[in-house]
Amino acid sequence: MDTTGTDRASESERVLHIRFERSDSDRIEETLRAIDAGEQPDPYFECTFHDPDQLHRVTRPKNLELLRTIAREQPDGIRETARLVGRDVRQVHRNLTELEDLGLIDFEADGQSKRPNVWYDTIEVDLPLLDSDGEYDAADA
Repeated sequence: MDTTGTDRASESERVLHIRFERSDSDRIEETLRAIDAGEQPDPYFECTFHDPDQLHRVTRPKNLELLRTIAREQPDGIRETARLVGRDVRQVHRNLTELEDLGLIDFEADGQSKRPNVWYDTIEVDLPLLDSDGEYDAADA
């Protein structure tokens, strides 16, 4: 998985673009040119996955529920997150660790607890059905 992005620089909607197999290199290059020119481009967040299983793990209902809860409620730790979704702490911890491994959340140390954090408001998934030449690759089916 490749991840690019910036910190929470804008109060406008922050979108995490999740792409399968190919990233939006034009957008990334545009952002880097703006930074090189001393400008402050709009934040751009992108995760590119090369394994279909990773994409599946992102879109599992339990993981999406956790991401929505973290974005909406900003829980103070894993236990509070588990309470908010009505699930066992161990299961929630396992799912949150998976989301961290995928680059979709991070944890902020807060005393004895770890506070899950997201830096985006929306996820957009780009899943091309054709390869870059416009052909369907039967070997991938």
